[in-house]
Amino acid sequence: MEPGSSVGAVRSKRVLLGNQVRPAVIVIKDGTIHQILSDSDFPGGEVLDVGDSVVMPGIVDCHVHVNEPGRVSWEGFWTATRAAAAGGVTTIVDMPLNSIPPTTTVGNFHEKQLEATGKCFVDTAFWGGVIPGNQLELRPMIQAGVAGFKCFLIHSGVEEFPHVTEQDLHAAMAQLQGTGSVLLFHAEVDVQQTTQENGDPRQYSTFLQSRPDVMEMEAIRTITALCLQYQVRCHIVHLSSAKPLELIREARQAGAPLTVETTHHYLSLCAEDIPAGATQFKCCPPIRGSVNQEQLWSALKAGQIDMVVSDHSPCTPDLKKLDNGDFTEAWGGISSLQFGLPLFWSSASKRGFQLSDVARLLSQQTARLGSLDNRKGSLAPGYDADLVVWDPEKEFEIKEASIHHKNKLTPYLGLTLRGVVCATIVRGQLVYREGSFCPEPLGKHLLVPPRENQVQL
Repeated sequence: MEPGSSVGAVRSKRVLLGNQVRPAVIVIKDGTIHQILSDSDFPGGEVLDVGDSVVMPGIVDCHVHVNEPGRVSWEGFWTATRAAAAGGVTTIVDMPLNSIPPTTTVGNFHEKQLEATGKCFVDTAFWGGVIPGNQLELRPMIQAGVAGFKCFLIHSGVEEFPHVTEQDLHAAMAQLQGTGSVLLFHAEVDVQQTTQENGDPRQYSTFLQSRPDVMEMEAIRTITALCLQYQVRCHIVHLSSAKPLELIREARQAGAPLTVETTHHYLSLCAEDIPAGATQFKCCPPIRGSVNQEQLWSALKAGQIDMVVSDHSPCTPDLKKLDNGDFTEAWGGISSLQFGLPLFWSSASKRGFQLSDVARLLSQQTARLGSLDNRKGSLAPGYDADLVVWDPEKEFEIKEASIHHKNKLTPYLGLTLRGVVCATIVRGQLVYREGSFCPEPLGKHLLVPPRENQVQL
C-alpha cells in the first residue's frame, strides 16, 4: 500500500487498546475508527497487515513552533508537518510565536490559517497568544477556533510577542472565565541575580547559572495564585525544574485546574554532558542536571507531570552562533518534532514505563489540553483513525540525511534511539510509510468549537 492510499483496515498482533496490547483489526470508515475486532471476527477485505509492529494512537504534539508566516526560513508548515508524519505525530498544535504576525488577533489568526492551507501533512490546531493590551481579542479568537492561549512572564525572545505583567494577566483571566479555554504559561520570571554573570560564555554552566530554578519557582507561585483565584484552566509549558512540583501539587489539592508538561530534552539530556560551545543544546528554561532529571522522571511516573511534548523551536543555523559557541548570544530552542516518540521510549522503557504510558503522556493528555480529546489521542470507535505503526525494539541512529525539519541542527545528531516509526495514518489515509510520504499534504486544520458554557458575547 502506497503513501496517499486510503486504508480500510489495519491488522496487527500488537494493538494498544486501553492498557492492553493484543491482536486486533481496526476497521476504518469515512476517516474514523468504525470497529475494533478480533482477527476471527473480521469479515475480510483489503487490510494493511503490519505483522507484530505496535499500533497505537498517533502522537499529538501540542507544543510546536512552526514559525510561518514570517520566519519560514526557520521552519514552515510543509517541512514541520512532514517531519511530524515521519515521527508518528498525527496532530500538532502550533504556537502563536515566532511567526510574523503572531497569533494575537482574529485577523492574524486568519492570516496564519491561510498560510497553512495546502501545506499540512498532518492535522494542525492553533494556539492564540496573550500579550499586553489584547484581552478584547481573546473571546473572538475562541469563537474563531483557537485551542487556547499562550503567554510569557519573561522576554519571549522576539519583539512582536511581548511578555505580560500581572495586571495584564488579571485582564486576560477575567475574559477567559466561563469559556472553558486554557491559558498556557512560559513559567520564568526575572529575579534579582545573585551570581556574577562574568563566566565564560562558551561554558554551558555560565548559561545555566543565568537561569536558576528560582525563576521557575517564582513564576509558578504567581500562576498558581491566579489559577485558584479565577478558576480558569492553566497549564505550565516545558517545566525544566523539579523544585516547583510541590507548589503545583499543593495548588491542585486546593482546587486549581492546573496541568503541567515537560519536554523530551529535559528527560533525555543533562547539563553535565553538554560540551563547551555546543549551542544546539540551548533552550529556555535550560537543561538542568542529572539529579533534577531523575526527579522529573519520578514526577512523571507519579502523575505529577501530565504530558510530554517536543517544544520544537528551530531556527537557522547562524542564529545558534556555532562559530563562536556563545551560549549567551545563541537563539534558545531545540529541534525534535520528528524524534519525540523514540526519544521518550528510549529512556522511558528503561524506567519501567509501558506502551500504555506512552499513549497517555504523548497522545491522550496532549489532545485533552487543546480540547481535541473527543476525536484525537485514543483508539476507540468514533475517534479519528490516526495511527502510528512502529517497532519499539528496533534501534536507529539519527543522521542528517534522515531529518525532515527544514534546518537539520539538533543536539540529537548521532544518537542511537529505540523505536522506529514504520507508518503514520491520519484519518484513515497513509501519509508516511518506510521513508516515503504521500504525494500531497492531506492534513486538515482543526478548529476547536467554543465550549457550551461560554458566556455569550
